[in-house]
Amino acid sequence: MEFQIRLATAEDMPQVLNLIKELAEFENEPNAVEVSVDDLKTYGFGKDALFKCFVAEIDATIVGMALFYPRFSTWKGETYHLEDLIVTQSQRGKGIGKALLEALILHAKTNAIKRVEWVVLDWNSNAIEFYESYGATVFKEWRTVQLDEAQIKNINL
Repeated sequence: MEFQIRLATAEDMPQVLNLIKELAEFENEPNAVEVSVDDLKTYGFGKDALFKCFVAEIDATIVGMALFYPRFSTWKGETYHLEDLIVTQSQRGKGIGKALLEALILHAKTNAIKRVEWVVLDWNSNAIEFYESYGATVFKEWRTVQLDEAQIKNINL
């Protein structure tokens, strides 16, 4: 089947949320998704949009997505952070993930972005090999650091 890559619209957000939930299942965090369709519509569209998203579509069904947002590097300048790249399980191995990543790379080139970065779980060897096939560097010495909502609330300032 032929697929099409395009920028997402607000109307795509229910299907995008389904992919986010599928990714959470894959990453063994099925109950971690708190974001709603309304959140995605509010924060992804309009004058103050916080993210953009490429989607892969087959016959009006979204089968993959690459959600990213701008960041600023004190060393490089404007960069993009790829938050999630997912292709639904039944459509993997058909070049859809490749097309989504390449759409993001082309978007970065067109906008003179200095770096595209993302994180990958250390056990996801298929993803690591895929990213390395583009010449991406998978750093082993950097650690992701987070404060979740409860931790933020518990810090007395």
